[in-house]
Amino acid sequence: MLNKRIVFTAPNVTEVLEMAPPELASGQVLVQMAVSTISSGTERANLSGDANVTVKKAPGAVAFPRYGGYSSAGTIVAVADDVTDYAVGDRVAMFWSTHSLLQAISTQQILKLPDEVPFEEAALWHIATFPMAAIRKCRLEFGESVIVMGQGVLGQMAVMQLRAAGAAPIIAVDPVESKRTQALALGADYALNPFDEDFAEQVKEITGGGADVAIEVTGVGAGLNGVLDCMRRFGRVALLGCTRNSDFSIDYYRKVHGPGITLIGAHTKARPLYESSPGWWTEQDDRECLLRLYRYGRLNLSSLIEETHKPDEAPEVYQRLLSDRFFPLVQYDWR
Repeated sequence: MLNKRIVFTAPNVTEVLEMAPPELASGQVLVQMAVSTISSGTERANLSGDANVTVKKAPGAVAFPRYGGYSSAGTIVAVADDVTDYAVGDRVAMFWSTHSLLQAISTQQILKLPDEVPFEEAALWHIATFPMAAIRKCRLEFGESVIVMGQGVLGQMAVMQLRAAGAAPIIAVDPVESKRTQALALGADYALNPFDEDFAEQVKEITGGGADVAIEVTGVGAGLNGVLDCMRRFGRVALLGCTRNSDFSIDYYRKVHGPGITLIGAHTKARPLYESSPGWWTEQDDRECLLRLYRYGRLNLSSLIEETHKPDEAPEVYQRLLSDRFFPLVQYDWR
């Protein structure tokens, strides 16, 4: 079987290529893809040639080809000789994968799925660990007020997770009315427009003085600046959105230093590799947490999926991604 793979071959160019299947290395399994999810912000940055896609690359480093699809699910079709804890036929969620029919991946990057978990749900879980880590780092407590700035997929997932975690009230913020309506359906208590002249005053009235916690997901400097106007003294702000453009300014003295605001770097890789502790969980522990939340009826993310496409439609899908500010949550079905 040839491997089919979605590849960003040059800036703003997407191709679906056929190639030889990958060879297994020690500790790996070969997974036949069922469903993979587009992470729109990261994949738009990869496709456009943004030099700041990852904190690991040197500033200004731009190289192609590039790949997306790090959140996916499928079925194991082969295992390396030294793999004993997984077998052919196991259904798995994959973390740090790519959009490809056949994926050779380490057993450290997969999670075995019970039969009752749909591939569509599991293919969202890697993305879902991002807001989960941000919320943990804020040390959220029952009944604390939270503002979620931005209602893209990460903001939507944050609203759902915050409700499961006992935040109250949850204030979702987005300039798009349909996003605000959806946020209320997902569990937000209020949904506000950040461009309202009295936006910060609305938040302070709702929360009795300001939000305890903020999850900033816009990745825009103005979003961070605006959310700082909404915080209670000693509030905590998680920078979940990747603000790749540093061309903005903040009055740090009055908005951060004076009120004692904590700014928290919440890149998903800024977490421990091996041992979890309060507020600082490993990726693997968060993956297993998502499985438990699903099995016990606390969290079901599949309602967020807006479109499903065949992999061959990828060039057209990614052209939309480049131009559509309100790109939907899209999955590829490889079956």
